Amino acid sequence: MLLYIFRLGSRREANNKLRGNGPSATKFEAWFGVQDAPHGDTLNYVFQKIAVNELQEVVCCLAGRLIRKKFLSKYRLLGMYYLVVIDGTGVLSFRQRHCPHCLTQRLSNGEIRYYHPVLEAKLVTENGFAISMMTEFIENADLHGDKQDCELKAFYRLTKRLKARFPRLPICLLLDGLYAGGPTFQICQDYNWQFLIVLQDGDLSNVHRSFEYVMHHLPHNHKQVCLGKEGQINQSYRWASDIEYRDTKTYLHNLNVLECREHTSPKQEKPTKYLWLTNFTLTSYNVDKLANQGGRMRWKIENEGFNVQKNGGFNLQHPFSHDENASKVFYLLLQIAHLIVQLIEKGSLLRQFFPKGWGSSKNLAFLLLETWRNLRLPIDNLCSFYYGRYQIRFDSS
Repeated sequence: MLLYIFRLGSRREANNKLRGNGPSATKFEAWFGVQDAPHGDTLNYVFQKIAVNELQEVVCCLAGRLIRKKFLSKYRLLGMYYLVVIDGTGVLSFRQRHCPHCLTQRLSNGEIRYYHPVLEAKLVTENGFAISMMTEFIENADLHGDKQDCELKAFYRLTKRLKARFPRLPICLLLDGLYAGGPTFQICQDYNWQFLIVLQDGDLSNVHRSFEYVMHHLPHNHKQVCLGKEGQINQSYRWASDIEYRDTKTYLHNLNVLECREHTSPKQEKPTKYLWLTNFTLTSYNVDKLANQGGRMRWKIENEGFNVQKNGGFNLQHPFSHDENASKVFYLLLQIAHLIVQLIEKGSLLRQFFPKGWGSSKNLAFLLLETWRNLRLPIDNLCSFYYGRYQIRFDSS
């Protein structure tokens, strides 16, 4: 996890920066009972033997502890629902087959790409947390099957695991249009989950037509909201309830549709349009809250989640191991490290020492690394950190 917290980028760089350094060796001896930082090859060898499901449980326990201790309660939607975004992203890509479970894609030039994506369930908050709750690895488990694994298949597996692990958690799923279909609506109904699903113009055309038709008969289902310090952001809402949708298995679903058209400045000629499917009861009181504090939070998984892990120094797409099991262990350790970094950055202890800020997140990683490599303290002082009592508050901005 130090490899990720310090943004070292690779096992080789971890060897160069952490091994053979006196203050670093002292800390490893005091806290972990070893003479020096383990070699990257040793980590790779050990990680081949670690049970992935046990490390996944560690990730779940960390998220669960934050929930049980009510650290995230004030960020719930409508004071009740935790926002959980489920989305997929690419992790590893190879020109040659990496393992028997690789997914394959034929490119336009005729080459075959072998790749490993994942499906993530992340708990997101308005102040920027993107906390991994559970991961589903998308891979071809059936080596003799006719069809490859995909995001939708992984989604059905992930939601089943998520319900079993957090059975009583009040969840609102934030999803993109890929998941707008009968099975998703039925899952949310069976699990007593709420959902807000982004609907693009080309998705579920019958729902679009029904929405436009019924809006002519609902003159009161409109609301205007002005946001911003000077009221420069103008939002216009429309909504309709009980729009009928029949899925491919002919099951009937009654859906609610919420639309928001937004002008961010007077010079903007065409408004930005947002449209969501939901099972929330829509009223003039809650439509703007559902949109701004709910539906639009889906982008947190991209910005504060995947983008940070790919381009913020965590090096998510780097193959830390070519072993199938070890690569999953490295991925889950990255999720734990990212959670720790978020808690550090938003915690009150760090802000006491850097009241004017510390620049970018990479600057903070550099400061932590240099402190680890250069701070010299007696072993007794290092061990005393175990017994200290600290109160940490989180930034709510």
